[in-house]
Amino acid sequence: MKVARFYAPGDIRLEEAPEPRPGPGELKLRVRNCSTCGTDVKISRFGHHHIAPPRVIGHEIAGEVTELGEGVSDWAVGDRVQVIAAIPCGRCDDCRRGWQTICPNQESMGYHYDGGFAQYMVVPAKVLAVDGVHRIPDGVDFASASVTEPLACVLNGQEFARVGDGDTVVVVGAGPIGCLHVRLARSRGAAKVYLVELNRARLDMAAGVVDPDAAICGAESDAVDEVRKLTGGRGVDVVVTAAASGKAQEDAIQMAARRGRISFFGGLPKDAPIISCDSNLVHYRELTILGANGSSPEHNRRALDLIASGAVPVSDLITHRMPLSGVLDAIETVASGASIKVTIEP
Repeated sequence: MKVARFYAPGDIRLEEAPEPRPGPGELKLRVRNCSTCGTDVKISRFGHHHIAPPRVIGHEIAGEVTELGEGVSDWAVGDRVQVIAAIPCGRCDDCRRGWQTICPNQESMGYHYDGGFAQYMVVPAKVLAVDGVHRIPDGVDFASASVTEPLACVLNGQEFARVGDGDTVVVVGAGPIGCLHVRLARSRGAAKVYLVELNRARLDMAAGVVDPDAAICGAESDAVDEVRKLTGGRGVDVVVTAAASGKAQEDAIQMAARRGRISFFGGLPKDAPIISCDSNLVHYRELTILGANGSSPEHNRRALDLIASGAVPVSDLITHRMPLSGVLDAIETVASGASIKVTIEP
């Protein structure tokens, strides 16, 4: 079979490999779709401290069960499934409290275990042990199901920020995550959703698909001023920074209305994690600033339900479909910003 293995920054190789066999408690999948994200770009350029090369990367996985490991009884050959990316241990204090997204023992597909940029893969027993495999409902194709994992992360962030009926929401960043935030906010009852992005071409592409109530190009106008104009000076109920930008986080504090909630959804570069915060705004406006880190198996299950029900459409966000042989082109397409969502079809 063919796999795409990471060896070092700038060194991802398409190789032949023997098909894996599932061990006790494991599943073997025929990978049908594994979508790409900005994390794959970062891995390709800089590596990752949790990846010991060589490693098959790819973590937004949907496929078909082809073989059961010893002791597996809840699945059958032919089942169509989606697989979590982040694997909580299920045993630590945080997991027992229901805080699986911040499990200190968390492992990940495509990092600690071979991922989905392959024709076949094995789902580790640890994934099955935390209910991390989900049946794809009828009517949902594999490509759409592969978008479950990023939507699950978005769901975690919006639940934490309490996005709900009547809210006015700003999403900063018009990549695939930003597009999912726009659509999920709408499905959760937001009255207005504004999209902010520095890159005009990227903004126009995203806005043409998800149709925000306003699309603001931060390179052409002051985004904070534009948000204030749109809200009569009040600001917005929720700001989601779906971009790895300290400036976006600083602006979010300025955009928030009294009692506003701010989700720092996109992490900052490791060499620039410090921002300037007007603490008086936080104090006098009674603002809430929240982090958002990944998703749990339950978030994945509910995200797949949102896709299946049509509450959060995702198929039109997939702008590029590429074979496994095009994985390097796929990663560069993501890096260029010329796509919304790129999926690999091994």
